[in-house]
Amino acid sequence: MAKNKTTETQNSVTDFINAVENEVKRNDAFELLKIIQETSGFEPKMWGPSIIGFGSYHYKYDSGHEGDAPLAGFSPRKTALTVYFYLPEEKREELLSKLGKHTSSKACIYIKKLADVDIEILKKIILLSIQYTQNLYPSK
Repeated sequence: MAKNKTTETQNSVTDFINAVENEVKRNDAFELLKIIQETSGFEPKMWGPSIIGFGSYHYKYDSGHEGDAPLAGFSPRKTALTVYFYLPEEKREELLSKLGKHTSSKACIYIKKLADVDIEILKKIILLSIQYTQNLYPSK
């Protein structure tokens, strides 16, 4: 069984964000850090070399693969801030349609600038994602 590459580390979240070259993206990353920390109630931790995660849960798939992952997280990538989320289908499109300027994939929201999105909707997405994940993978 393959070992997970993205695990919690002791690396500094602040140092990681300070190393972001683009000033707007760096400032947005610090703002998003504050938003997710306040919304989730969890302290930020580095997961792997480039993901800032909040809280954690343990998953186990039917295949037998298991591991730990952050309940909420983001990464200030070169092209966009990437916010990781997991929503029930019935809420997904409704919330994403109200978010503002972004693109998305199955588990990621890509935001060029925080000013382009509705922060209150983003907070709802983060909170619902955490609750949904905790319901799917309850702690024992």
